[in-house]
Amino acid sequence: MTRSIIDPITRIEGHLRVEMEVENDVVTDAWVSGGCFRGMELCVTGRTPEDAAQIVQRICGVCPISHAHASSIAAERAYGITIPNNARIIRNLLEGAQFLHSHILWLYNLAGLDYVNPLNALTANIADTYALAEEAGTSANTDFKALQEQLKKFADNGQLSIFSGNWFDADGGKAFKMTPEADLICTAHYLEALKMQAKASQISALLGGKMPHVMTLLPGGTAFVPTESKLDDLKALVDDLYDWVSTTVLQDTLVIASFYPEVFDFGKGCGRYIAWGVFERPSMEYADRYLPMAVLDDALNVSDVDEHLITEYMGRSWYKGSDTYASPYFVTEPEFTSYDVNDRYTWVKCPAYDGKPYEAGGLSRVLAAYQRKVPEVVDMVDDVLAALGARDVAALQNTMGRTGVRQVETVYIAGLMKEWVAELCEAVKGGDSEYFRPAEHISGAGTGLWEAPRGALYHSESVKDGKIDGYQIIIPSTWNLAPMNENGEHGPMEQALIGCPVEDIEKPINALRTVHSFDPCTACAVHITEKRTGKTFETVTSPWGVK
Repeated sequence: MTRSIIDPITRIEGHLRVEMEVENDVVTDAWVSGGCFRGMELCVTGRTPEDAAQIVQRICGVCPISHAHASSIAAERAYGITIPNNARIIRNLLEGAQFLHSHILWLYNLAGLDYVNPLNALTANIADTYALAEEAGTSANTDFKALQEQLKKFADNGQLSIFSGNWFDADGGKAFKMTPEADLICTAHYLEALKMQAKASQISALLGGKMPHVMTLLPGGTAFVPTESKLDDLKALVDDLYDWVSTTVLQDTLVIASFYPEVFDFGKGCGRYIAWGVFERPSMEYADRYLPMAVLDDALNVSDVDEHLITEYMGRSWYKGSDTYASPYFVTEPEFTSYDVNDRYTWVKCPAYDGKPYEAGGLSRVLAAYQRKVPEVVDMVDDVLAALGARDVAALQNTMGRTGVRQVETVYIAGLMKEWVAELCEAVKGGDSEYFRPAEHISGAGTGLWEAPRGALYHSESVKDGKIDGYQIIIPSTWNLAPMNENGEHGPMEQALIGCPVEDIEKPINALRTVHSFDPCTACAVHITEKRTGKTFETVTSPWGVK
């Protein structure tokens, strides 16, 4: 039996352990363990819904706006509030800025280093680099020669900083397959992406008062009131983001994919998808969102969402009992026992829809929008499929498909941001000055079905006389990191890991690529078991490369 422990895997937020059993160079079994108890439901009980919209943002510093949004929607449904049109537009812009920040961060700075080796760019031919950028249709705004010279100084110094601790030598040095020219282009865009993330966060801070953990999004609408100068700033930032995104992210994804055709062969997961929908249209109906709500079965047939089919099983997680609860329910009773993959092994509960595991995230949203025939999404997905030589969207159900197709959404949202800015300017010019509506009654129950960048987000609350007496949250990574259910069926990420090829037991790069493709809201340690040997390997690496 061989064990390999890598702790931590960088480029993931939080705490995650993935234990895999490998036989004949393939993962044959997997267990995903979330190592952090959240318990935020307990923090908001007895507080007002207005407090809750602020408190639940602390679940995550990357996607706090989504939690404030879902919480506010739950309160608005409990109170019977329909927010004003201006608030709808501003909240869409606030959410869109966060999505753009998260998607850009994830592609270039988190998942990207599973495919891009910046040190390989040291040998790039500069003329060939510009030619490749032109052929790929991607941005060439960086001075590639100057960047290469900077990289050489960086490498000669021996302090690799943000590029340290990665597995560039995995699979005997064969794991990273891009040419030096492609690596130089993507390294340039890695650095540009840092600036674009800052612009997205500036939008969030402009509209939300600060970022992370915005202050203006609250049940009833928004506390942000636009001025002429703020609208000017907003438009400039949105235009800059759109100009960069539209010429970079999807083009780079196709360049990366062209070097790794084998990554389309593994990582499918459970093959069923959920999306609660995100970005409100004027109708404010769940079914009419810019990215629509849908449930997709294993044949990608679409059906509407029935909240009462959402359940959570406790029998494999560190909570009291082994019951399966139907949502909404308000039970959060932690009870740590021990880590045992044959019993309980995670703080993540096991959500299901109609008794089955479902995947959430960018792939789920894009498939939902495609099957719901959102025109812009259909056109871009069809273009991607044509570029890949694929016949239908089933070709996207794998590690590379999950990684790449999310950028269709990035481009779509960047375009919507321009539309919403124009819409807000027209509303203000027309004299619309309503941004908030108070509650007429302060008791009731409501659910906020929404999307965070990582997938389907569920907040449900019961309110009595203005105080919360029950609260439930199911975050996107709970769906994806779910442990085995009561029938012994693995969760989506566990299923995606099974079948991954592992050539290098000490650096299982394809398993890492698969984990990163879900963009889990955790940091993680990976623990691998191979029965045929008995070898043990362990390494602990800090972000600075110190062992």
